[in-house]
Amino acid sequence: MPTLKTVTLGCKVNQYETQYAREGLARLGYRDAADGETADLCLVNTCTVTAEADRKSRKLIRQLARENPGTRIVVMGCYATRKPEEAASLPGVVDVVTDKRDLPDWLVRFGLAEAPAGITFFGERSRAYVKIQDGCRMNCAYCIIPKTRPVLQSRPIDEVVGEIGSLVERGYREIVLTGIHLGHYGVDLDGVDLDDATDTAGTTNLARLLRRLAVLDGEFRVRLSSIEAAEVTDEVLDAMAEHPARICPHLHVSMQSGSDAVLRRMRRRWTGGELLDHCRKIQQRLDQPALTTDVIVGFPGETEADFEATCRAVEEVGFAKIHVFRFSPRPGTAAAEMGDRVPADVQRERAARLAQIESRLRTAYFESLLGRDLEVLVEGTAGDRSGTLVGTSARYVPVELAGPTEWIGRLVCVKAEKVVEGGIWGKSVDE
Repeated sequence: MPTLKTVTLGCKVNQYETQYAREGLARLGYRDAADGETADLCLVNTCTVTAEADRKSRKLIRQLARENPGTRIVVMGCYATRKPEEAASLPGVVDVVTDKRDLPDWLVRFGLAEAPAGITFFGERSRAYVKIQDGCRMNCAYCIIPKTRPVLQSRPIDEVVGEIGSLVERGYREIVLTGIHLGHYGVDLDGVDLDDATDTAGTTNLARLLRRLAVLDGEFRVRLSSIEAAEVTDEVLDAMAEHPARICPHLHVSMQSGSDAVLRRMRRRWTGGELLDHCRKIQQRLDQPALTTDVIVGFPGETEADFEATCRAVEEVGFAKIHVFRFSPRPGTAAAEMGDRVPADVQRERAARLAQIESRLRTAYFESLLGRDLEVLVEGTAGDRSGTLVGTSARYVPVELAGPTEWIGRLVCVKAEKVVEGGIWGKSVDE
């Protein structure tokens, strides 16, 4: 039986696509290579979101060629799309998949009679990522992804629901809906004109999917991955509010900056004030939702006043978690050509200040949940602390609790008792 090794860099969508390819190759007789065993075939799913991601992709391919003499290496992912000739020239590479939409056809060319419609397995854990959408046409100044995944492509609702039903039957208790631009799910199916701000014919598609999943049989919950705050429509909020036990009250909304001047240079479609309004609406409609976000500090031209506007914005929203990134120019993007760069030491200082705010806001959100019952997906044990389990609540808060290892992989109702380092300590209400 031929052996296979897969390695994935980058986002949740990449992780899903690697699993899709793995399942197709399994139908051809491939099995995962054991630790230390030479792989006959290596599949590398690359990332190109930063120049460092490109470097890691190249390094990984060379390493696999050294450690698996005679192996055949297939490269896919955004680096492969952006620099296919460079990827093809690396040691051991026999094929480059330049468009993820070609994965089913690639599997057929590889010898599979019929490509899988989706995945049935997602590793030895209780959380599975399901890709429902591909492509982005936002063209933010700092982002290379619209050049590597420019075509919007949404999966039919029936196909997604069927795949999730299969995963739930296999014991997965949390399903994370992923996409390159999740808020644009369905617009290609419904013929929405993205350049026409008044055209909202497809904005209920994500809501329709959520409503279908809300009534699907099985014990599981659904979480949305990153989405633009402006694309959390009234219909989506209605679905979330009506089905709080099925749809996690957590949204990761992409802010990037609180300064209108910086947002314009970033080519973002919304002002800081508009984002705040959308976040307020989400907080009013849902029960203590966790809002998390990304912020870039040190974007070209960012002044101290711009940065302070960002600090005020995150304080006003009260984000439960902030991913802070220092600006790094990505060759091929508009931002890489911009002048007025912010010095590295200023970027570091601003990132540190924002991290301090993030820590305080995160603790405040944890404290706001004390006394509440939280639904926790138990994911493992707390290192060497016997009898202590760790998991993640529906509101994306890390939770520790005492309990038997038999609870791992289950959804457990836990009363939040106190804030501990990095999360909440709780007690199972079933005890």
